[in-house]
Amino acid sequence: MSDENKMKVAPLAARMRPQTLDEYCGQEAAVGEGTWLRNAISSDTLSSIILFGPAGTGKTSLARIIAQTTHAYFDEVSAVTGTVADLRKAIAEAQTRLGIQGQRTILFIDEIHRFSKSQQDALLHAVEDRTVILIGATTENPYFEVNPPLVSRSRVVELGYLSDEAIGEIIARALTSERGLKNEYALEPDALEALVSLAGGDARVALSTLESAAQVAFHKGPEKKGAKPRITRAILEDVLPQKNIPYDKKGDNHYDVISAFIKSMRGSDPDAAVYWLAHMLDGGEDPKFIARRMFILASEDIGNADPHALLVAEAAFKACEVIGMPECRINLAHAAIYLACAPKSNACYMAINEALREVKKGKAHRVPNHLRDRHRPGSEAYGDYLYPHDYEGGWVQQQYLPDDLLGTEFYRPKRQGVEEKIYNKKYKSK
Repeated sequence: MSDENKMKVAPLAARMRPQTLDEYCGQEAAVGEGTWLRNAISSDTLSSIILFGPAGTGKTSLARIIAQTTHAYFDEVSAVTGTVADLRKAIAEAQTRLGIQGQRTILFIDEIHRFSKSQQDALLHAVEDRTVILIGATTENPYFEVNPPLVSRSRVVELGYLSDEAIGEIIARALTSERGLKNEYALEPDALEALVSLAGGDARVALSTLESAAQVAFHKGPEKKGAKPRITRAILEDVLPQKNIPYDKKGDNHYDVISAFIKSMRGSDPDAAVYWLAHMLDGGEDPKFIARRMFILASEDIGNADPHALLVAEAAFKACEVIGMPECRINLAHAAIYLACAPKSNACYMAINEALREVKKGKAHRVPNHLRDRHRPGSEAYGDYLYPHDYEGGWVQQQYLPDDLLGTEFYRPKRQGVEEKIYNKKYKSK
């Protein structure tokens, strides 16, 4: 089948994929006029990048635009079916191409986080010495899901959910374009408003929904002879009958709901915590994103008041990785309720913040002599270090802070939960 025939039967979202930077809609912060990425694409001087963003925000489209504008050879390896052998073959061909023809190779890997560690490691040297210019695309946070050495050799470019205005422009183009619906349908204003809302910043959802609605409108036929089939709000509701809660995984609403979830657990309200959890899960939020925030809260707001909280949060995160939705919703609820009901202390959070402030803005304090490493000539003059295990209770009075910081307190345990025992031990001699 020819490419032209393939495009005729391709989904609307594929047919409307932008072909140039001028057609690329939204993402001005990442690829707008004057940005590093746009300049690098236009001048064909791109270095390795990782495109990070939710589905439907234009990662693959941007890679295709680069493929059509670059003078470099554009290669692609599937992160779903590709193997280490496939990567090594692509890299070997890139080396030959560079050595014989002097031509660079851009290697595109969609959903790069799906590659194993060994597969990602196979890319390191080729990316570092620029045998290949990597374009990795991922819906997962690369700082968590992609090997750190590979991230450090690339520039992470984040693409956010598209604005309502951008989604509206994409829909308008699809309605009139020869690659789209060819101006053969009429989309009613309230239907347009509903479609933009239903899309939630995802261009693929917007175009797929529009295509389904157009098919329904076509079969219903126009209201009068010679008129265009009308896409109404009722048709959209037939296509997507599920109620849409106002959670768009972008902008203020996204951050408001996760904020309400965190503050409910911090405020020890398990009912509110589990409600906001359900709100996010029903809205399609990534369970691992939720679990990461719970992981942070376990140390920031509970800490040593209940040391098991961190283990519970870790187990919830692992459950999201291993089990996934829909079952991991139970693990998340288990953890959220536990964290909400746990005694609270922010002492660990405050301690590290104060210590970092002192390190960054205070004087450069010397290590007390008796604490210095003894594996060097002259260390016998450092003074006696008192080994705590030689003393009753495994404790002995001894200076550990630098001289200028004697008496400084960074960690101030609360008299909450298990941390009360730490409080009593810390202050027993005071």
